[in-house]
Amino acid sequence: MAGLHRELPGLRICRSRAVTEALVPTVLEQKVAGKEARRSYTALVRRWGELAPGSCDLLLPPSPEQLRDLPYHAFHPLGVERRRADIVRRVATVARRLEETTSMPLDAAYRRLTAVPGVGTWSAAEVGLLALGDPDAVPVGDYGLPSLVTFALTGARRGDDTTMLELLEPYHGHRGRVIRLLVAGGVGPARRAPRAPLRSIATI
Repeated sequence: MAGLHRELPGLRICRSRAVTEALVPTVLEQKVAGKEARRSYTALVRRWGELAPGSCDLLLPPSPEQLRDLPYHAFHPLGVERRRADIVRRVATVARRLEETTSMPLDAAYRRLTAVPGVGTWSAAEVGLLALGDPDAVPVGDYGLPSLVTFALTGARRGDDTTMLELLEPYHGHRGRVIRLLVAGGVGPARRAPRAPLRSIATI
């Protein structure tokens, strides 16, 4: 960890204060591969986003009002099944209340985030790290993160949430920062099998 801290001196835990903007792509990452989720979010922005002010060719994410008013089947061409589509629409419906979490204590903010059906501790931690600037956020329930942390800190190729939390305990208060350093540093075991193929939403 000391070596990664020296190699990545510019890494910071920022606080975007854009809760809904962070939560929508996080919801799209639930239960699917990251590449698949990024492809869906890119398609979402290209279809309903608006051009940003200025001369740059950049798109803004769709507004909560736009997402709230979309029928669930509008997400299907983006590779998003009804469960995740409904969560996105639910998040958009209470977006104003979610944005209020930026001025709340972290424990209260997490309670409000997880009060939204479909937003669990994993999603809340992801948003906490990105939008609320929580340096201790740990996304428990992540598919690959426990093994990454376990490999980095012990050399073992496999780990679970319990092992990950035990290994991160000495860094309590900065566990999210440790995770960011490990991910940014490219730490992880060599891949031994090909990546799983992207799935059709019909199989979810």
